[in-house]
Amino acid sequence: MKAKIWSLVAVFVLTLGVVGCASGNSPDGRDQGNVILSITDFDGLPIQVSVNGIANGGFLQIGRLTISNISADPTATTSTLMDVEIERYEVGFTRADQGTRTPQPTVRGIFGIVSVNGTLQYDNLPIMSAEEFTNQPLSDLLFANGGIDTETGSEAILLNLNLKFYGRTLGGDRVETQTAANFTVQFVQ
Repeated sequence: MKAKIWSLVAVFVLTLGVVGCASGNSPDGRDQGNVILSITDFDGLPIQVSVNGIANGGFLQIGRLTISNISADPTATTSTLMDVEIERYEVGFTRADQGTRTPQPTVRGIFGIVSVNGTLQYDNLPIMSAEEFTNQPLSDLLFANGGIDTETGSEAILLNLNLKFYGRTLGGDRVETQTAANFTVQFVQ
């Protein structure tokens, strides 16, 4: 009797292990839903921006950005359940100069569907709004605030912009792009 119970427990544990492996994702998490979501192209991000020009209204934008939805196994059968609905994107910042203060990360909701093995293009994608230029460290560069980064004494701030998109396959799996890092922009008066 004990042997029969242990046999049933062993079969149960083995079954859980197989199911867990079948539904698992790669260690880097990129093939959730059996797809890889990737920022494959962008164009039109200015290399220099006037804080005083944008703070009075407007956005810092990327002219064109393309996201690809790639089947993690190109030889496997695909379905529309692998299409990805984009939900939001995040812009993070690091300093590319000797300063340490950075703007707060920005998260924006967005909509779009990327078909499996297809692409989605966004035109004039907002990266920063005018409101974000009224917060430190960029607000230091406003003429009304003296036009100088109070941390470094410079009339310019160099920031790396890091971009990441998040979504969900129509089958319900969460997916995200790798961070597209280090779009460097010089912010001036």
